[in-house]
Amino acid sequence: MTVADRLHTVQEYYFSKKLREVKALIAGGRPIINMGIGSPDLPPPSTAVEGLTEVLYKDGAHQYQSYQGLPELRMAMANFYKDRFDVQVDPQNELLPLIGSKEGIMHISLAFLNVGDVALVPNPGYPTYTSVTKLIGAVPLGYDLTEENDWLPDLEQLEQKDLSGVKLMWISYPNMPTGAKISMEKMEELVHFCRRHDILLVNDNPYSFVLNNEPTSILQVEGAKDCAMELNSLSKTFNLAGWRVGMVLGSTAHVLAVLKVKSNMDSGMFYGIQKGAILALESGREWFSRLDDTYRRRRDLMFQLVDKLNCEYDPDAAGMFVWAKLPKSAASSEAFIDEVLYHKNIFIAPGTIFGSNGEGYIRFSLCVTEEKIKEAIARF
Repeated sequence: MTVADRLHTVQEYYFSKKLREVKALIAGGRPIINMGIGSPDLPPPSTAVEGLTEVLYKDGAHQYQSYQGLPELRMAMANFYKDRFDVQVDPQNELLPLIGSKEGIMHISLAFLNVGDVALVPNPGYPTYTSVTKLIGAVPLGYDLTEENDWLPDLEQLEQKDLSGVKLMWISYPNMPTGAKISMEKMEELVHFCRRHDILLVNDNPYSFVLNNEPTSILQVEGAKDCAMELNSLSKTFNLAGWRVGMVLGSTAHVLAVLKVKSNMDSGMFYGIQKGAILALESGREWFSRLDDTYRRRRDLMFQLVDKLNCEYDPDAAGMFVWAKLPKSAASSEAFIDEVLYHKNIFIAPGTIFGSNGEGYIRFSLCVTEEKIKEAIARF
């Protein structure tokens, strides 16, 4: 049996392949320190875990759930956006819980892109934007993000492209992988750009609450719902990556289009996870302070390691990664990280997995204990 043609348009996810190599080294006795993946290692709010476990024996807890999630979960998500972003959304029609925001990338693409339509994807950026676009038969068109332009879209450059077939534009701020932040002025420019060209703008926004004193949402721009949607997640904010809880927000028409796709692809989120997620979303501001304290200590140590490698970095970047520029003497990002992997037993992500503009950069994850970071420093 031959595979579908669409599989020839994508490759296996880099981390899927590379982590097999790393695991083989570990199995062979190598003391590998993994700084490549952004999988939170800190515990979630205890209230969330208690909320999950308390309902395990409740009648109906193990039945199919609503495609739109519990009303109280949608309300908790809406209240969270109001409290943290000062963004008002109707929990009934302008918000949809997701089984992780990653599935939202597929749902949005299926809802708004026809075969042959074009999606603008950032370079560097999350590889899933490109792979999903290809899998559904649409065409990814990369747009440059550069250090010289603060890792922000150059709208003047974009205006020079043929935008006639573009239906969708992906952005991610705070940016992954660079940690760059975005201003209200720039968000307004992006919304106006997409409105002029009849493009749906989607901001993938899971990193707003890690080492970031000024969280931003594209929906803070007046009238943004007309042409913009936002994805968000509890994975990084509340250390619930394995629970797979996300959300998409936007206008009623846009959210209902996504629901039409989603309702044909899953049968709702487990009841206990929804109850736990509600309590996580209700965590007080002390939660975010404690989270940042831990990540700040780790980042300070990580900066020492990056200094050992003679790399440059932005000390004010947001998120749970350190994006670092290699010294000019380095041959390439992938050659550099392989040398560190095999000579120092430390795995770092090469910038090239996020696009050609990632060449010359590497990315360190802060999902590593302080003890492990100190051990990594000692190896140099």
